[in-house]
Amino acid sequence: MKVLALADSDSYLKWAASLLDDLPPDCVTELAVVRTPITPSAEQIAAAVAGTRASAVPVLSARALRRAAERLRPDAILVACTGPVVDVLVAEVFDGLRPRPVFVTGLPGISVPATEKAWLYRSGCDLFVVHSGREVAEFGELAATLGGGGAVGLARLPFLRDVPAVEGGNRVVFATQAKVPRRREDRESILRALDRLAVSRPDLDVVVKLRALEDERQTHNERHHYERLWRELGLTGPVRFAAGPMHEHLASSAGFVTVSSTAALEAIAQDVPLLVLSDFGVNAEMINLVFEGSGVLGTLDELARGAFMTPSPEWCAQNYFHPQGGSDWVALLTALVIGPRTPARSLLDGAEHVAARRRARLRVEIPPKMLRAGYRAKRRVRRYIRALT
Repeated sequence: MKVLALADSDSYLKWAASLLDDLPPDCVTELAVVRTPITPSAEQIAAAVAGTRASAVPVLSARALRRAAERLRPDAILVACTGPVVDVLVAEVFDGLRPRPVFVTGLPGISVPATEKAWLYRSGCDLFVVHSGREVAEFGELAATLGGGGAVGLARLPFLRDVPAVEGGNRVVFATQAKVPRRREDRESILRALDRLAVSRPDLDVVVKLRALEDERQTHNERHHYERLWRELGLTGPVRFAAGPMHEHLASSAGFVTVSSTAALEAIAQDVPLLVLSDFGVNAEMINLVFEGSGVLGTLDELARGAFMTPSPEWCAQNYFHPQGGSDWVALLTALVIGPRTPARSLLDGAEHVAARRRARLRVEIPPKMLRAGYRAKRRVRRYIRALT
């Protein structure tokens, strides 16, 4: 089986590389990054594929991706991208490939609750991969209601596979989340709690684990970057800011805290006590609804005291910690490749979605610098579009 995989950001790239490692060793695989305004840096690309069988990962334009697909003639294309980019790649960039490959997509982290938007953008794909029995059930219900799309498959989250428990240490890790909390004052309150902890417990190494440095792009724009806020607040506690692989930070951790991050699951897998902050709400908007009933929801005051918790075993069994043998996405993909199938039908194929697709297409065709150049670049953008068409 030949599989071409594409990603458009650091988190999707990490997910794609790990999914490719699930495939049988005799599969031929290629992995590339599609050039968009959120293209990861060279350092982010290297970190994302570290420890996987991916080697060189080129950054390619939409045209180059089409040529790569025509050269490889893959049996399947894994489109590991944000929703609008998935839609435009499947519906337009790869339209007309013969033989038509199986299109695989999904979401790289926690996907509770299942949303119509996530399904609609990916409804042109034949296989949708998620990571818990709860997510399979919720997206299965959406598929039955809305139509479109194909099968919903189950995979173990990449960073939860064969994770050894750690003996612990003295580090407390706060894992940031780009999207939440949105308000500056909420983020400042987290930094103040971390400062209180670091000052009151000099035996602890308190670390703010950044998803990206201030000058690096990531899947979601971060308006109030924590490192910048720390400087502006003038806090003086011994709190460090660091990037790098989460598993390295957890390897010597005594506690973990986040507002909403898949890294909370990695902490659970490594038996690190944790807190998921509930001060800002527990709901879909905060992306932490999945932790209801987990036993790890806590407050900023508990963070400042270093009062970390362990999760409920019953919650773990229902959410992301299913047995490795329960994953079926590779079997579903193989069946789609070798058997007869009806290609998935995108729910966005109507005329009312043409303008939205045109805007999304610009993200994968116009150089990111030109997209960010603003009003003065409008003429150059128009010339570029005419050249493309």
